[in-house]
Amino acid sequence: MPSIIHRPPWHLPDNAATDEDVFFNRRDFLKAMGIGGMMAGGFSPPSSAQEIKATANLPLRHFIRNPRFADVGRPITEEFVGITFNNFWEFTYDKAVVRAVKDFNLDPYTLTIDGLVEKPLKLDLNDIEKLGYEERIYRFRCVETWSMTVPWLGVPLAKLVKIAKPTSAAKYVAFKSFYDPKVAPNQLETRYKWPYHEGLRMDEAMNEMGFVATGAYGRRLRPQSGTPLRIVVPWKYGYKGPKSVVQMTFVDKQPSTLWSAALPGEYPFYSNVDPQSPHPRWSQATEKFIRDKANLDDIEARPTQWYNGYEEFVGHMYKDMPRKLF
Repeated sequence: MPSIIHRPPWHLPDNAATDEDVFFNRRDFLKAMGIGGMMAGGFSPPSSAQEIKATANLPLRHFIRNPRFADVGRPITEEFVGITFNNFWEFTYDKAVVRAVKDFNLDPYTLTIDGLVEKPLKLDLNDIEKLGYEERIYRFRCVETWSMTVPWLGVPLAKLVKIAKPTSAAKYVAFKSFYDPKVAPNQLETRYKWPYHEGLRMDEAMNEMGFVATGAYGRRLRPQSGTPLRIVVPWKYGYKGPKSVVQMTFVDKQPSTLWSAALPGEYPFYSNVDPQSPHPRWSQATEKFIRDKANLDDIEARPTQWYNGYEEFVGHMYKDMPRKLF
């Protein structure tokens, strides 16, 4: 397939992301979302479009859009929204993530791959992206019930697994995020077992939908989005995709995860999107799809789909498991 050079059609020009008052009125936003009580401290916006631009890394080189994952049947979430409304609990417990992380980086970056593998590896971003760089458009579903559509850039997770050559004893892969309380103040708190850690079963990690993202919206991942590398597993709730990952370890037993260790009754290991299993605080029957700034006064509530709409790709992995999670 020939290379397709993209200037993404949803890419905002500099003067298109200036109407913060429309988007970032805290009271109207939370009322529209119907989630006013879910965010401690509320959503405090960046002060300006220039502040957003200051956190953006350099544009990425030419990339190919994978046609198999190019259409999810709904619009791509506007870039300005997609890179500002998110969670990064290492830095802040509200949605004011952009300010909290604007100086965060992990340069020089190294991903360590170890554990039950034939040969441990240390890779930089260039090593990883050489495995086959592409764009994939995926639905994103947060357990807090909001959802987006995000154009990620990166490589299939299965390719990283393959080059690591895990032994037959490896049944799971554990992910570990960065740890630096000097720059991430919430890591000083003891109620969570930092650094952020997550895990997948081996067949999940090898599924064609698993993705290692190093960019989004045609650029490197911004600090608030998990620079420089995050895991994307779109059939699961968003917390299953750790940000700023620095280590992958292959193990023979189900690994601990930060949220299941802290609240095991609320965050099970598998955490597949499930409309029939309400979280103790949020019904999962519907989701609030965030398209752009213009629809914030009329957030579209849509029925939640099994596995976030990806049952044809992943359902076979769970056919012998109970579907209800919580």
